[in-house]
Amino acid sequence: MLRTKDIREKIREIDEYLLEEYKKNHPEKQRDWRTYEQRLAARVKYAIRNLEPLIDEAVSTLHVERGQGRPPELSLKQRVILILVKELFDRSNRNMEAMLDLFCLLADVEVGYKSIERLYSDPEVEMALHNLHVLILKRRGVREVDASGDGTGYSLQVSRHYASEAQKRKEKIKEADGNAKKAFVYSFKLLDLNTNLYVAFGLSFRSEKQAYDKAMAMFQASGLKLESLRLDKYYSCQSYFEKLGTTRVFVLPKKNATVHGPWNWKRQMKEFVENTGAYLEEYYRRENSESQIGADKRWFGWDVAQRRDDRIETAVTCANVWHNLFNLSPT
Repeated sequence: MLRTKDIREKIREIDEYLLEEYKKNHPEKQRDWRTYEQRLAARVKYAIRNLEPLIDEAVSTLHVERGQGRPPELSLKQRVILILVKELFDRSNRNMEAMLDLFCLLADVEVGYKSIERLYSDPEVEMALHNLHVLILKRRGVREVDASGDGTGYSLQVSRHYASEAQKRKEKIKEADGNAKKAFVYSFKLLDLNTNLYVAFGLSFRSEKQAYDKAMAMFQASGLKLESLRLDKYYSCQSYFEKLGTTRVFVLPKKNATVHGPWNWKRQMKEFVENTGAYLEEYYRRENSESQIGADKRWFGWDVAQRRDDRIETAVTCANVWHNLFNLSPT
């Protein structure tokens, strides 16, 4: 029979020696940077060559009834391409050679700065980006998801860096400082470990928890099945397990954890106590989320240049769509 004492003793053992033992038996793999860059370039080229047909399909199902007023200067397809290209090149100049095919998609496009700015609050563009996200998941055959989730923040002030602030504030960084001006936007991303695609994501100006709730709402609306989920200690609460039903959830319990809670919590704590090695192997698969988010920030930067809330959300969505496009290739 599982007891609270058993859970807390196992947590103590992990803190004292099991974690170090696990790390010794699972050394970090050294990355072959030459091979990595070659594969990345190939994935980028594959994404760009498939971008136009995917956008064609994404916008083909959208039919908007327009009232009075000036019609858009560009077609919806051109607007989607333009905002994606703008986000890509405004943030990074890496792998230009792999992306030359993009420029032919923008031939004969001539608009002003304000027109580009308004793309970030264009509801048609927002719908087309969502369709694009759904099509990519469908293309890769994503249905049943073994996931990891992680939150991060994007700076809205050039003078403040999210990683630096996280070192100072620890877990408090996950919630907005009510006494300060809006400094960060919080993002939570749900990663499919089999394809490295983001299956859902959420954004919040208040807290990472609210971003998590939005990401889970997006996932539930997708019709996909969540088989398992790996989260950091911030989500080691019985309430999260209760909402996730029968989904297997891997977290490291907090020091004051108890056996009391929903059935799913008790089941996972039993596995944590009785089969700790295998449990830790599953839990540490969440490092994939950390590495993928880190790669995204190297591509697109750690800050967001937009200022309006809706436009900030669109900018982050573009980065998420590009992440999935770069992982569109099955190899």
